[in-house]
Amino acid sequence: MSFCLVLLAAGDSKRFGSSIPKPYIKIGEKTLLDHSLSKFNKIKEIKKTIVVINRKHKKFTKTIKYPNLIKIAGGKTRQESTLNALKYIKKNRYKFKNVLIHDSARPNFSLKLIKRIIKASKKNAVIPKIPIHDALKKSISKDIFLNITRESFFSTQTPQAFNFIEIFNLHTKNKSIYKDDDLSLFQSLKKVKFIDGEKNNFKITNWNDLTMLKNFMNLKIKNGIGFDVHRLVPNRKLYLGGLRIKSKLGTLGHSDGDPVLHSIIDGILGACSMGDIGQIFSDKNKKFKNIRSTILLKRVIDRIKSKGYYINNLDINIILQTPKIKKYKNKMIKNISRICKIPINKINIKGKTTEKLGVIGKEKAIATEVIATIIKYD
Repeated sequence: MSFCLVLLAAGDSKRFGSSIPKPYIKIGEKTLLDHSLSKFNKIKEIKKTIVVINRKHKKFTKTIKYPNLIKIAGGKTRQESTLNALKYIKKNRYKFKNVLIHDSARPNFSLKLIKRIIKASKKNAVIPKIPIHDALKKSISKDIFLNITRESFFSTQTPQAFNFIEIFNLHTKNKSIYKDDDLSLFQSLKKVKFIDGEKNNFKITNWNDLTMLKNFMNLKIKNGIGFDVHRLVPNRKLYLGGLRIKSKLGTLGHSDGDPVLHSIIDGILGACSMGDIGQIFSDKNKKFKNIRSTILLKRVIDRIKSKGYYINNLDINIILQTPKIKKYKNKMIKNISRICKIPINKINIKGKTTEKLGVIGKEKAIATEVIATIIKYD
C-alpha cells in the first residue's frame, strides 16, 4: 500500500504572533516542519510528499529538502490548500490509492501512530481521536451556562488517512463550504474508523503550546570532553580555531595541527559515542597529511547530523604561554560558528597560561580542552 503525504503549512500564523511563521520556528536545530518531515521520511509506504506552503513564506522554504518532495502554493483556507494538493496529484496522474493529510502544527506524533493509521486504512478513512477529560460548559448568555456530558465528545488529530478518489471528489463538490478538517467532509460516507490518538500530538497555536512541546519531546542532552596537545616547533604554521595566528612557532602534526578544532572534534564524537579523531582520520593515512582541520570538522558535523545530533554549546580552553589570543578570540568564534553552523552565542573561548610551568610554560607545547554539549530530539 502506497501513500502520498499532504503536509499543510500554508497558514498565515497570525494567532502565533511571531515574525517567523509557525512552521519554521525551531526546536533545537530543526523547524516544526522538519520535525514532521524527518519522521514521515522514515515511513516506507509514503512514496511522495507534497508540502503546501504560503507564497509569502518562500524565503523560509529554501531549506526544505527531502527525497520525493514537492512544494506547492496553498490557498486562503485549510480546505483550499488541501484541494490544491489533491488537484496537483490528479493533474500529474500520480497513482496513489491513499493520501495522508497532516497539519505541520502537530510535529510531536510518533512513528507508531503513523503505522497504526496506515494499517487501519485498507477499507476506511482513519482518524486519530483523544477523549476530553475537562468539564464542558455551553454558554447560553452572559451569566447562564449548561453542563454538557463530556463522554459523548472527543478531539480529532492528524495525520488522517483517506482514499484519494473519495476525498478528492468530496473536496471538489464542497469547495465553497469551509471545513476545519477533512473528516467533516468524509463523515457522510460512513466509512470512518477512529483509532486512539496521542496526548503528545497536540496542535501548536501559541507560545505556551511551544513551551509545552519542548517539555513533551524526548530531548537527549549529552556531553563530551575533547583534549589535544601539540609540540611547538619552527618552520610550521600555527592554526587555532581554523584561524592562522602570527607566531614564530607552529604546531607539529600530521594535519595542519589545529588543536582547537581537534579538541572540538573529539568532544563532539565523545558526546555522540562515535569514537575519536584518530579512528576516523588516522595519522597513518597519507591523504590526511597537512589537511586543513576545518575540512575534518565539517565532515564530523555532517556525520553527527546524519544521526540526528546537533551542537548546543562549545566551551573551549586554549592553554598556551604565547602568543596571547585575546585579539583573535572573536574571529575564532566566528570561524567555528560558520563551520559548525551554530550561533556565536553557543561558543565560548578562554585563554589560559600555566604561569611558565612545564612544557607549555616553556613555550614548547600548546594544549586545548573542549566540553561539547550535544542535543537530539527523538
